[in-house]
Amino acid sequence: MTRMGVFGHSFGGAQAAQFCSQDSSCKAGVDVDGALHGNVIQLGIHTPFMFLLSGQGDFSSDAEVRRIKADIQSVYDRLPADGRLQIVIRGANHFLFSDDGALLKSHILMRTLQWLGILHIDGRRQLAVTSFCLRTFFDAYLKRTDVVPPKPAFPLCPEIHVLE
Repeated sequence: MTRMGVFGHSFGGAQAAQFCSQDSSCKAGVDVDGALHGNVIQLGIHTPFMFLLSGQGDFSSDAEVRRIKADIQSVYDRLPADGRLQIVIRGANHFLFSDDGALLKSHILMRTLQWLGILHIDGRRQLAVTSFCLRTFFDAYLKRTDVVPPKPAFPLCPEIHVLE
């Protein structure tokens, strides 16, 4: 329990951020494409934290998307410089960060979703890249005694774009 990390997707990501903001047992956390809620926006997070974002918007209004991005940036800017990461997975879809992405096996459905602009990356690939990001981040902050931030270059995953 001395090396506990937490992550969640969407509202679960907001909960992960809130937990890391308020509970000192959280040693590292990740918000996977979630809008922040609660007092984490004002209090910030004081432990290593990563925001892992989809490469396209969801069904929110432009004003809401701007507010979500501003809230995330505000918390990110106050994170410890050696313990923060903000990554966009290019082409990722908010709704495919779950097993749904891996279960989309119908080539007809996949092509239709791509044609409609809903899907830009194969669901299994999105999950693989997401898993890689999570594993790399948590390995850096939970497994090692000499904390080494993850390297912001990921040559095997060109979908990853590190934001500053």
